[in-house]
Amino acid sequence: MAFASLGERVVPLHAKSPLRCTRQPPCRHSALPALSRNRRFFRNHELHTLPFRRSMHNIYSERGISTACAASAKLTREQQLQNDAENDGVSTSLGPEPFSAYIHLPFCKKKCFYCDFPVIAVGLRPDDYKIQDTMTEYIDAICREIAATKRLNDSGPLKTVFFGGGTPALTSPALLEQILTRLDRSFGISSNAEISIETDPGAFTASQLRSYQLLGVNRVSVGVQTFNDDLLKLCGRAHDVADVYRAIEAVYATDIKSWSLDLMSGLPGLTEPTWEHSLNAALDAAPTHLSVYDLQIEEHTPFARDYRPGVAPLPTEETAAAMYGQASKILRNAGYEHYEVSNYARPGHRCAHNMVYWEGLPYYAFGMGAASYLEKRRFSRPRKLNAYLKWLKEEMEEKVAEGGDTGSSSSSSFTGGRGSIGGDRGNNKIEKGMPIVPGLDSPIESVEDRLTDTIMLRLRLADGLDLRKISADFVDGDEIGDVIRDSLLEHEQRGHVVFIREGEDAGEEKENEGVRFSGDSRRQQQQSDMNKKSGGKRPGEIIKIKLTDPEGFVQSNDVISDVFVALDEIKKE
Repeated sequence: MAFASLGERVVPLHAKSPLRCTRQPPCRHSALPALSRNRRFFRNHELHTLPFRRSMHNIYSERGISTACAASAKLTREQQLQNDAENDGVSTSLGPEPFSAYIHLPFCKKKCFYCDFPVIAVGLRPDDYKIQDTMTEYIDAICREIAATKRLNDSGPLKTVFFGGGTPALTSPALLEQILTRLDRSFGISSNAEISIETDPGAFTASQLRSYQLLGVNRVSVGVQTFNDDLLKLCGRAHDVADVYRAIEAVYATDIKSWSLDLMSGLPGLTEPTWEHSLNAALDAAPTHLSVYDLQIEEHTPFARDYRPGVAPLPTEETAAAMYGQASKILRNAGYEHYEVSNYARPGHRCAHNMVYWEGLPYYAFGMGAASYLEKRRFSRPRKLNAYLKWLKEEMEEKVAEGGDTGSSSSSSFTGGRGSIGGDRGNNKIEKGMPIVPGLDSPIESVEDRLTDTIMLRLRLADGLDLRKISADFVDGDEIGDVIRDSLLEHEQRGHVVFIREGEDAGEEKENEGVRFSGDSRRQQQQSDMNKKSGGKRPGEIIKIKLTDPEGFVQSNDVISDVFVALDEIKKE
């Protein structure tokens, strides 16, 4: 049976939106002087499915910043070589080993009216034999991709695995087992790995969760979105509030200790009292983790046809900003740590997999639309199913079978440390029959990309941006740190950022150690090396910058883009 028989409904990516959440509108908005201007709160697994720096690139271009992201453009072979040759000033190894894997399972009952993710709607009877045949073929393709992918985590097994979608819980335990078995065979899976699966109310039972648990799944993320039936129907969701409560009961009928609940603000007709009701209902459910996203209306979706941002029945930007602050206050008062712009967790329950993204670490990814980050290359697979299958056959399996030249500029010999890339690029040969690294014809990330990613991702975390890391990882890191600090003086006066001086953040590592990988001393060693390279900072000197909550988080994109404006000025000099 051909996959296409289900009728794909996959929306292509666009690169026209300003810096906003991937659930927020792509069109231009009136700027707010204080809080919510150009707000974009990325969903956790969008780093798998979207080349997220495209959207970052747009606001920089809009503000006249030339620090463009190389990943946002199609580079010629000559440009790639030039980009690679100039890639000095950043740690010149191929980066740390990947210990995480994302698997995209695109099947869901129906496509929500706001959704532009690469999904395949299978209707309300996912157990139909034709649909099951299609799922089986897709899982087989995933396993083939895993088998064709070179193992890069030589020093240890995977520490996190994340099944995203779609609604991955529509996949039977037997099919999920095939993927986990193949992952373990290719990369190994740690006995204490965090293994997460996304699901929606009405898509799973307690018995199904127990079957997943037997396979090693120990974390569940439930996409509730709202505790209001009218809003669920308006969004085209396949569940109602009764399904939500049944889903919560199913989670508690198992012994899963870590589970997350998703909520969405900014929905059409959503009022602050209705939003508060959803927040309180979520607290009553007592998940160990909450993700709170703002609606984004994407091009070519039903919502893009029916609504305009800031125009009723959508909340105004002022109201949306107020709802963000409302969520932050209520959830923090209930004991949740607001550890990332859109994410809250009980102590020790941060999502370890998502922290891989926010900390800029590498990861494998598999399936249609999934984006991996391996050997300093971000590579996105085709979003449409047939295109993905074609890519798998021609770019992975045939290259593995035939061997030969990859045609890439990537298999490099590096000098290590902070200096320039040295010597020959190494050989670009694939040994016949041996797995390969996907996306080797993609450009290696430039120094600018690495720097902007570090600033953007770390500032979005409550942990903040460590200037010692900037100093250690980049040539002229001390100067860059000074520029970052100076560019944020005005934001500090406005209450958007706080400067942490040496000695003021004592105990932070102890406070956050519960979210680190068990037995993993890699980060501590990196911090030690970082301090040695930078020579340390003088007592009382600013060593870290954090956004305030909620004002700084809501204003995060203006804060970040102001940093990039300042960095661009020194680049021009």
